[in-house]
Amino acid sequence: MNIKSMTQPELAALLKELGQPGFRAKQVYSWLHKGVRSYDEMTNLPQSLRQQLAQSHPICPPEVVRKQESARDGTIKYLWKLSDGNCVETVLMRYHYGNTVCISTEVGCRMGCAFCASTLGGLVRRLEPFEMLDQVLFTQIDSGLPVSRIVLMGIGEPLDNFDNVLRFLELVNSEAGMNISMRHISLSTCGLVPKIDELAEKKLQISLAISLHGPNDEIRDKIMPVNKAYPIEVLLAACRRYFDATSRRIHFEYAMIDGVNDREQDARELLRRLKGLPAHFNLIPLNHVEESPLKPSSKKAVARFQQILEEGGITATVRRTLGGDIDASCGQLRRKYSKGDA
Repeated sequence: MNIKSMTQPELAALLKELGQPGFRAKQVYSWLHKGVRSYDEMTNLPQSLRQQLAQSHPICPPEVVRKQESARDGTIKYLWKLSDGNCVETVLMRYHYGNTVCISTEVGCRMGCAFCASTLGGLVRRLEPFEMLDQVLFTQIDSGLPVSRIVLMGIGEPLDNFDNVLRFLELVNSEAGMNISMRHISLSTCGLVPKIDELAEKKLQISLAISLHGPNDEIRDKIMPVNKAYPIEVLLAACRRYFDATSRRIHFEYAMIDGVNDREQDARELLRRLKGLPAHFNLIPLNHVEESPLKPSSKKAVARFQQILEEGGITATVRRTLGGDIDASCGQLRRKYSKGDA
């Protein structure tokens, strides 16, 4: 295990094995969660310990390969190179209530959603906890902007990397670390029902976001292969169980796709299916992916869809398009870089 993926008690056990006093764990943990790139920066540690840790437990910080900042809204997109040469994307978004960082949880994705660039090359590997933490830390350090919220909505399916994501959440929530509240963290899933139930048991108080993108099995089957394993009624039943266990309102992400899922009858079907479930809809103007024939809905269709949901008692917002001039959609920059176009 990378030293930065360790909890403070695990780090204490490691240092005890090395013959170090108990207070060293707090010192090392604090340095790691400040984003040091080398043990040489840990100036209150004995040089002999720094050298020993550098040999046995390298830190492996990511390297900025590309950094793009939107001239329109200040959104910053990073392409990070990891220690094994693979790349992942992170996006920093600025809002009036603070700065949010959207992180990746895997290198690639195996879910196969038709509208997403992240999945085009399949799954390469799952990220380790420290690699998720580093996206938050080094985005904050490089940008000079404090991060107060995190969304796990970048490349990858978070619940397909369940154990590593849970450890990341523990680390980033640690009082001795970044101390970001669970209530300021959102996790997005395409609908892995067994893992939703497992997450509900943890009662972590994070916000669960469901990538729904269709009102019925016929539509979801065409654009989201996961629906064939966990049909929409099975998924919505898991959402109800999650709410019962956590009392946290469910957020639904809904990419508005022209002629596919944006009809008035689609909105009304959603109202019928979601009756009684506290929910919020985030309507997302589809980002165009070169390899996909799918097109975004018109502004008129999005507005009408929103109106029907709200008249039916479901709050719905249209996601503000951020970073459209910098390939801010998940997977676009990584794919261009891998093809040599970035």
